[in-house]
Amino acid sequence: MQAVILAGGKGTRLAERLNGRPKPLVDVCGVPLLKRQVDQLASYGVTEAIVLVNHKAEQIEAFFAENPSDLKVTLIDDGEPRGTAGAVLACLERLAERFLVVYGDTLFDIDITAFLAAHEAAGAQATLLLHPNDHPVDSDLVEVDEEGRILAFHGYPHPPGKHLPNLVNAAFYVVERAGLERYREAEPPLDFAKDLFPRMLAEGASLHGYRSFEYIKDLGTPKRLDKVEKHLRTGVVERARRSHPQTAVFLDRDGTLNQLRDYVRTPEDLELIPSAAQAVKRLNDAELRVVVITNQPVLARGECTHEGLRAIHAKLDTELGHAGAYVDALYFCPHHPHSGFPGEVAALKVDCDCRKPKDGMIRKAAAELNIDLARSWMIGDSTSDVLAAQRAGVRSILVETGEGGREGRYPAEPDFSARDVAEAVEFITSRYPAIAERLSAFAAGVKPGDLVLVGGFSRAGKSTISGALAAHLREAGVPAQRLGLDRWILSSDQRQPGFEGRHDMDSPVWALEPWLKGGNASFTAPRYERQTRTSRPGAPVEIAAGEALVLEGVTAFALPLQTDRRVHRLFVESDERARRRRILDDLIARGASASEAERIYEERRADENPAIQRARAAADHVISLDELFAASLETA
Repeated sequence: MQAVILAGGKGTRLAERLNGRPKPLVDVCGVPLLKRQVDQLASYGVTEAIVLVNHKAEQIEAFFAENPSDLKVTLIDDGEPRGTAGAVLACLERLAERFLVVYGDTLFDIDITAFLAAHEAAGAQATLLLHPNDHPVDSDLVEVDEEGRILAFHGYPHPPGKHLPNLVNAAFYVVERAGLERYREAEPPLDFAKDLFPRMLAEGASLHGYRSFEYIKDLGTPKRLDKVEKHLRTGVVERARRSHPQTAVFLDRDGTLNQLRDYVRTPEDLELIPSAAQAVKRLNDAELRVVVITNQPVLARGECTHEGLRAIHAKLDTELGHAGAYVDALYFCPHHPHSGFPGEVAALKVDCDCRKPKDGMIRKAAAELNIDLARSWMIGDSTSDVLAAQRAGVRSILVETGEGGREGRYPAEPDFSARDVAEAVEFITSRYPAIAERLSAFAAGVKPGDLVLVGGFSRAGKSTISGALAAHLREAGVPAQRLGLDRWILSSDQRQPGFEGRHDMDSPVWALEPWLKGGNASFTAPRYERQTRTSRPGAPVEIAAGEALVLEGVTAFALPLQTDRRVHRLFVESDERARRRRILDDLIARGASASEAERIYEERRADENPAIQRARAAADHVISLDELFAASLETA
């Protein structure tokens, strides 16, 4: 494989850092940039480098003489300025049938093997490395279709009010020489991005866009060079490698990022939820891959075309871009299993593997982006989002916006819940790591097959802590799941007076008995609807003999459990004033008046608190997270 390195630039803007050297030899954390480029190319099997030189070419020649490379290196003086494409066209007869184009002022760490494979599969005359950035409003943008075919180039400045996809040309290409032959005599100067590629596209050439999160940055100014060096020192470059397992946050679209208003059929129908853009930016800043996965039955129903959907997502990109935020990848399911809609598309009326609650989109993203699902998250507003996350082995957060889980289509319980996507992201990036750190010593003592009882006061954070503990155990290689005893709260018309009278104390023991005796357990757990105070049929639960079980609820320490398994008891306590505020807020949100909420709180405090406080003495470990719960993130 051959690479062409465009190394003829003067580097005027970088002069203060060059100390008389040409720009490709600028020092980057103690290593000349050109050496970093050549070493990276060689590591992926590139065997030859054609280096186009001009300014201070003798220094580049001396550099290669003093730093022998595994590559065969040929220097060509490109003479008068011809532009990036003009310089390549001028030496076209020296180039291979297929070659890479590398700009001499970029630091990159790219899986070139995967890049070339995508080009081969596309059968294109040129493939461009594309990525989103945090300033699309002043960037040259590229538009692609669902297969990655380039449809248009949108140079800066953009028309006012125009919605454009956030895909930027990263200036790294693989090119077929045959595709350039007809342009050999084109009048220079000629730039690839601004001149040649748009002309080729207009004349019918097949150009492909390869979307990547991998690291590539232009360091042509002192400020950019400082940023690149910081990224090298702090590991940003290494963590962005395709070979490095990525942590992702999967985001549902409608009801999570944008307001839920029937179906979104046009760009005008899409309105971001307040703070959604800032939430996405926070994920970008935390180096978490942002992947939108969305069911779009409007395509199968004939209510929107693929072109129309691209326009909708261009508006999403534009609105996020105003806040410096971006999406790394977006997957959509175009199918819908039910027929009978006017104008429906018969080919899309299928029972597919990608429509949530199936996990096909998550699995596809994981394969294409090398995502570690056990460390990743799903944020959505429906039970189909929660079930898709469970099937993929991803931690789930149910938000109260949109459907807020109220549609109840699937009996799936989230790991956590939050008011909106901003609070969910705050939990992922800040609160969860803090909780996991505090639980680490306790979690280290939990082994496969152990039973962990998490008890304590209501609205103290038990569900959040138990969900975090189960996730932390799975990350550490201990198979674990959480089971909430709130599932067995009785309907309001079936309750008896007192603390234990509100809970079915026997059914969870009977359901768990096979597991408590050392085997597997399989049962259907009920589902308690807090809003209606009603117990409903729930979901099947499977607990393997070798799994650790985190069993949480106010009754956890009071259940008559008999087992030879090792049992750990974790008690969650809370400042009563903070807990009272959370209880009152929750009751009022569910429809109670302020006075009624106060009455219920006082009744519960009188009959629950003494029994729960007595149980505290049996705990192995006591934890309080009051300072992390200025805004409650209790699960439902």
